[in-house]
Amino acid sequence: MNEKFKSGFVTIIGRPNVGKSTLMNHLIGQKIAITSNKPQTTRNRIQTVYTDMERGQIVFLDTPGIHRAKNKLGEYMVNVAEHTLNEVDVILWLVEPSNFIGAGEQHIIEQLKKVKTPVILIINKVDTVDREKIVEYIDTYRKVYDFAEIIPASALRAKNLDTVIDMIFKYLPYGPQFYDEDTITDQPERAIVAEIIREKALHALDDEIPHGIAVYIDRMKGRKGQNIIDIDATIVCERDSHKGIIIGKGGAMLKKIGSNARYEIERLLDTKVNLKLWVKVKKDWRDSDFLIKNFGYNKDEI
Repeated sequence: MNEKFKSGFVTIIGRPNVGKSTLMNHLIGQKIAITSNKPQTTRNRIQTVYTDMERGQIVFLDTPGIHRAKNKLGEYMVNVAEHTLNEVDVILWLVEPSNFIGAGEQHIIEQLKKVKTPVILIINKVDTVDREKIVEYIDTYRKVYDFAEIIPASALRAKNLDTVIDMIFKYLPYGPQFYDEDTITDQPERAIVAEIIREKALHALDDEIPHGIAVYIDRMKGRKGQNIIDIDATIVCERDSHKGIIIGKGGAMLKKIGSNARYEIERLLDTKVNLKLWVKVKKDWRDSDFLIKNFGYNKDEI
């Protein structure tokens, strides 16, 4: 084993919509986790890999946001997020710039007090506030928990992310290389494609619908002798009225979602894509253990 090589697991936690997926995508330099301005975008732990052959390898776990659960899917998401705190070498906690620590942040602090893992606090979105205020925000959080480091940053603008990487390596143990140098994620292509489609639906639809949608891939197969992949996918929603909105007048909304998704999938797979989308109603699927598992959210992992 290389005595100078560090390796370990880092979880990114925080309340929904603080920029966790954006941070991870920028840190590894490639989009893996889906992003949206709507909460509860990430549903599974997404494992991505940052490799620096001089220093070491960081395996990131992007967890769902920690929030008060309203259904079985919500409970599953919170359990995944909180369970990972005991499994990793470093915790990155993202917060928005503020000197008010709300109930959601207090809940996370209580979870952090139960573990001995070093916690790096990242005050994200500092590009949206006055620079003089940042010292105030750092002081506010320093009083409530003994952080290993506090870093002001902007995930969206890629500001101070080099410092984030440096500090992670500071606290990682020496260890083996877990993945090949060119590995970026352990997610299968089908899972990433499904997530891209869900992201495009999140961007296109009204606030009430996205929490109640899932996407699964029915078929994904390359054509023999041609640089094209046929993908059939189904968007699942909870209400008949939602189905109509997702399809849109004359199929316009579904076409928009498909067109936006196809463009990004083609970039991901570096090939032409023939994408066909369907919409099905599965009433209250977020409260069904069977359907949650069927749509790829595996409770056995927590």
